[in-house]
Amino acid sequence: MGYSPPLGAPGSASGLQRGRAIRVLVVDDSLIVRAAFSRLVGAEADLELAAAVSTAEDALALLATERVDVILLDLEMPGMGGLGALPQMIERAREAKILVVSSLTADGAEQTVEALSLGAADTLQKPATGGFDQAYRERLLAKVRALGRRPLRRAAPAGQAAGSTPILRSPSRERAAIVAIGASTGGIHAIGQLFGALPTCLGVPILITQHLPASFIPAFAQQLREISGRPALPAADGMALLPDTILIAPGDAHLALAARPSGHVVRLDRRPAASGCMPSVDPMFASLADAFGAASLGVVLTGMGRDGSEGAQQIAQAGGTILAQNEATSAVWGMPGAIARAGLASAILHPRDIAGRIAAAVIARGA
Repeated sequence: MGYSPPLGAPGSASGLQRGRAIRVLVVDDSLIVRAAFSRLVGAEADLELAAAVSTAEDALALLATERVDVILLDLEMPGMGGLGALPQMIERAREAKILVVSSLTADGAEQTVEALSLGAADTLQKPATGGFDQAYRERLLAKVRALGRRPLRRAAPAGQAAGSTPILRSPSRERAAIVAIGASTGGIHAIGQLFGALPTCLGVPILITQHLPASFIPAFAQQLREISGRPALPAADGMALLPDTILIAPGDAHLALAARPSGHVVRLDRRPAASGCMPSVDPMFASLADAFGAASLGVVLTGMGRDGSEGAQQIAQAGGTILAQNEATSAVWGMPGAIARAGLASAILHPRDIAGRIAAAVIARGA
């Protein structure tokens, strides 16, 4: 089974529920793609096509005067291209979210992961000939609506949850022996922020489940090595858990653990998860709770849907700690929002501040 992203996004209301349509900008040098995406957006009552342009330069010129909510961006175009224009596009678009529409070639994977690390919110494979079917259209529209949703509350300062204060759990009194991070939409950028603020030496293994296709995982691992200064590897069956080594769920299996006389090792699980995601955060968290109990530390970052909620409940029941990203800094506050609403989080923070809590939980008692 290959990568299966979350399609549902609890709380991701349409633009009509926000009082105005979600304005979409299409940036692609293919006339066929521009026409297909334009027709799709134009047919939805809660979406509005702001423009469809063929170059990044045209997009930057338009963003200087037009407000948009979501940008569908191709990376390989004549001129400066989507990747080269991305930093300026993020600056000019202000609160707009960027959905990279990419091929799944090796080169495309590297460029797409780099775009996600720079701040693009999500990615979707560009449809092959004959692949623009109903399932693809539904997936694209779900992503556009989730990204175009405006936050219910005004942004709060880093380290502070937006809006009314949710109920927080007390953190574990045990020193964290392992850290597991789950993320989806916007997660690569958030993970980069977290590792940029995390001490180089924690002395515990780190597991990551990021919703990505399998072909993107090697590029993601390489990027993590550069950002974190740690070994970062796609997980494989039987791999030992080593201090300060990052193991990443492959796109076609859940990352779980198995007990061996020498210690815990990786066990890849390809059974369907309740969330529908492959890989899913839930099996990773559930396995963590079984293996490490109150010494488990789970982190839920930005993402669409509810993946991670069931596993986080098991970590909480085992006495472990769950940390969640706040709404103000999330591309989509689906996964961390579900954690917050369920009262499972011990803190709801900016990713940089989550790094501080991780360090405190590993180095001393409590988070």
